[in-house]
Amino acid sequence: MLRTASLVALTSCLCACSGDGGGGTLDKIRARGVVEWGADLQGGEPYVFEDPDHPSVFIGFEVDIMAALARRLGVKQAPQQYNWSNLIPSLERGDFDLTMNGIEATAERADRVLLSEPYYVYGETLAVRDDSKVTSIDQLDGKAVATLNQSVAHDILLGKHVDIRLYEGVQEPYDDLVTGRVDAVLLDDVIANRYGCNMKRVRCLPADVARGTYVIAFRKGDDDLKEAVDDALQAMKDDGELRQILDKWQLWNHRQLEPAPAILEPVSGRARSFDGAQVGLFAEAAWVTLKVSFLAFLLAVPIGLLLALGRVYGHPVVKVLSRVYIELFRGTPVLLQLYVLYYALAPIWELDAMAAAVLGLGLNYAAYEAEVYRAALLSVPRGQGEAAKALGLDGWQTLRHVLVPQAFTTALPAMTNDFVSLLKDSSLISVITVIELTKRMTIASVDLHGWLVPGLACAAFYLVLSVPLSELARQLERRLVRDQRTRTL
Repeated sequence: MLRTASLVALTSCLCACSGDGGGGTLDKIRARGVVEWGADLQGGEPYVFEDPDHPSVFIGFEVDIMAALARRLGVKQAPQQYNWSNLIPSLERGDFDLTMNGIEATAERADRVLLSEPYYVYGETLAVRDDSKVTSIDQLDGKAVATLNQSVAHDILLGKHVDIRLYEGVQEPYDDLVTGRVDAVLLDDVIANRYGCNMKRVRCLPADVARGTYVIAFRKGDDDLKEAVDDALQAMKDDGELRQILDKWQLWNHRQLEPAPAILEPVSGRARSFDGAQVGLFAEAAWVTLKVSFLAFLLAVPIGLLLALGRVYGHPVVKVLSRVYIELFRGTPVLLQLYVLYYALAPIWELDAMAAAVLGLGLNYAAYEAEVYRAALLSVPRGQGEAAKALGLDGWQTLRHVLVPQAFTTALPAMTNDFVSLLKDSSLISVITVIELTKRMTIASVDLHGWLVPGLACAAFYLVLSVPLSELARQLERRLVRDQRTRTL
């Protein structure tokens, strides 16, 4: 009898434990009373964005849709901020329950995750300048066309003979269209109507280049959650709540009454494995990285030397101005400086992406080089200057022939290390549409549905570029140490 009772108790315990740990995602959501979903605030209005009156509160038409869905599931909703390009990978690793943020239904995404029924039908809108004669996307051969990475619009452009410019934000492509940096912009009508079509000098073509749908993404295996959300979405369509939300955000249009388009297939001929073509693309990106870094350092060295001379030997006003420059560029992020150079100054000083990248990195690293050279100049023994004066050299000649050469020799290893750092910091220039090594890695990761192989390839190319420079720095240090040893006669 005791043995039977013990077995019953043990069985009950195991069943309880199994029930706690084996429930599906939907059960877990209902147990905690909250559905967590991923989105990116950078997508801006009207998707998901901060309430101007309460910055800690997320608002937008997708927030309203998710709030309605959560209510119908009997829980609350909690949006989580993630970078848009990482929403699907973060979903797969379990960072949140589902994601909804302008996720376009494509065959590639359907292979990776579960997709809900559509909640919005969008059209791809082509925008050109008002003086352009372009009336169709087929008239843009050889032209620069802006779009967002990992979007259907990007897929469409891959099948065209155009110069694709990839952006992270939604306003910047239209700003560059106005200034003439690009010839056209292809983005969803939700974005085009909010950010581009109402701008001066921008004309949006009326015909849709293509149509697609926004969906909610779930992890593979979360069929119960998908089914519950699909049922709730259908109920929202039936009772008119979905239309009320879209009307509220001025998004309801004739597309919503027409049959939803089929899930888009991938562009034919696009690479799906890390083959020779991908290696070639990485090599091109590595060349861009090396070229930008080299040109930026060529700019940083003379500016840094002038700043160092100004701080050590200059007039008091020059010393103050030199220090202001150094503190300004060292005390603010290089990413911010790139944004200012490329976007903020565009109305008064229009730079192309490569020029802005070289100038931004060069001006930033000049501040760091200035401190290296200043320390090197101060390390030169005072007797060297006094000896130069005794030989009849004036101030300029003393600097040119005595002090600067010695300081440069001392600073050379540190300069080499700074160039290696600049090589890696060049990854930031992707924010101004330059496709360098890191950006190429993110693009390849989308093509290959994984980060490991592109990440290893990116690391390998960086090592190929940086290891020889690091070795050069070590050799210079060893040589300088040998040269500075006391020699006996």
